[in-house]
Amino acid sequence: MNKVLGALLVIAALPILAGEAVDDSDLPQWTVDRITPLHDRVSRWVSNTSRNIDGFFGTDAHLHTSNRSYIRLTQEMEWEEGQGLSVDPGIRFKLDLPTTRERLRLIIESDPEETQGTLAEQGSQRLRGDSQTAGDTVVGLSRLTDRDWKQHWDTRFSAGIKVRLPLDPYLRWDAKRLWDLGDGPWTLASENRLSWFNSDGYFARTRWDLGRPLDERRHLRLVTNVQWQEDEDTLEFSEMAALDRILGSRSAIRYAAVVVGNSASNPRINDYYLQALYRRNLHREILFADVIPELHFHRDTGHQPRWGLTLRLEMFFMGDVIRR
Repeated sequence: MNKVLGALLVIAALPILAGEAVDDSDLPQWTVDRITPLHDRVSRWVSNTSRNIDGFFGTDAHLHTSNRSYIRLTQEMEWEEGQGLSVDPGIRFKLDLPTTRERLRLIIESDPEETQGTLAEQGSQRLRGDSQTAGDTVVGLSRLTDRDWKQHWDTRFSAGIKVRLPLDPYLRWDAKRLWDLGDGPWTLASENRLSWFNSDGYFARTRWDLGRPLDERRHLRLVTNVQWQEDEDTLEFSEMAALDRILGSRSAIRYAAVVVGNSASNPRINDYYLQALYRRNLHREILFADVIPELHFHRDTGHQPRWGLTLRLEMFFMGDVIRR
């Protein structure tokens, strides 16, 4: 397995070593010819569906108002030393209704944040293959606002159901805000969520992101996460120091060091790890690839080093934009 891991890392590094391609795609022409008609059909369906529903509930301006509906399909392969290989597909569908009286967004998502386990289980911000909640899907409506989160708190309320028998209702409240700190380059972002699921109880999370650009291609971030789940009944926290670097017009990489722990009265470190997240725009902002090698030091394994690797593909079908 170590040889396989090494080979995958070499393959992942090739785009970096080779530099940027001349055009806006890494795909051969025969692949482009195959996926473009399918992508255009699905994107038109997303656009037509969202605008027709918006026109029924909203105003005649629905044909000319910007619509941010999209479908995102993901395919993820994860390997961690000592746990084997897992493959997880996912889908997220956001339907905007911008001209309705209440400005609504229909959300259909698999594996929502509330079902992704503890912070220690999430690793590189993706669902662990051994989670018992994999495959959960929620459907709901979210109310949109016009608030500028640089000037005011942007709050949203949403409600819906988790698709299961019996149906599992949920409620969510989200709030976010962005501040410029003084006259310098530092910014502070806050994103918060409080939710309730009938089957799982309450969930609360707050995220604080302090960052500044170092130059035109590098950005420093210090991120704090605090999370509480009723079924775990413990307060968790994570601290991340990350350096984001733009490699070219279609690729970027993040180098990060993360510490994950729990308990406020008697803090305990459950995991700390090093991570590199390489992201590549494979085709015209439609198809993306992520390569995420990690080195973990779990408490339950005596903080012995364990390698992990995640490969992820994402394809977007957007209502307003059909790229050729």
